[in-house]
Amino acid sequence: MKLLILRPRVGGDATAVRAGRLGFDPVVAPLFHYRSLPWSPPDPKTVDAVLLTSAAAVRLGGDGLARFRSLPVQAVGTATADAARLAGFTDITTSGKDADAALIQLAARGHRVILHLAGREHIAVERPSLSIQRIPVYAADAVDRLPDAAAAALADRAVVLLHSPRAATVFAGLVRTRTTVRIACFSSAVADAANAGWAGVAVATHPTDDALFAAARLLCDQELDGMLEPQ
Repeated sequence: MKLLILRPRVGGDATAVRAGRLGFDPVVAPLFHYRSLPWSPPDPKTVDAVLLTSAAAVRLGGDGLARFRSLPVQAVGTATADAARLAGFTDITTSGKDADAALIQLAARGHRVILHLAGREHIAVERPSLSIQRIPVYAADAVDRLPDAAAAALADRAVVLLHSPRAATVFAGLVRTRTTVRIACFSSAVADAANAGWAGVAVATHPTDDALFAAARLLCDQELDGMLEPQ
């Protein structure tokens, strides 16, 4: 079963390795190219906890991250948590779904002042009880045409893995015909961003690659059973 992975290269390659171990045939064709942004770290004494919604924020955050390693970290998804651990953070809690769930957990543990290290394009989720300082530390520049490798994979009936709402939006804008394309989405927010018209849509039950692979398998099984209809 062929999978089309549209994540930026580092994360995409990691997903491809995991997919290959499970017997999938992965194709990596990034829709974005990441780059670091300059930023000025605030005084760690003014922050209760750090929110990380993407592993890219850890990989591209630079030397400024070191100032916050002693603080509690709320990470969205296991990949983000793993990246934070590799970067030297030790007090890490993983959220089950998205930034909103992460903020709920932070508030429940009594944290009030949150440093969110984010991408230039992000969803600014808020909670009434929290003061959130959101600093962009990286940018993800989108391609303006579907990569050749992606077009070839789609022609070969690959199931598309969509990891973020922005990726879903960009991909939807680049695809000419949706009715033959099946998408497996990291969350319901990703599926919503992709909109309608696809040959098949499946949503991961948890924000992990394993759950996303299971969603992709579901699409394949449905097709074999003749159950797929345009969504």
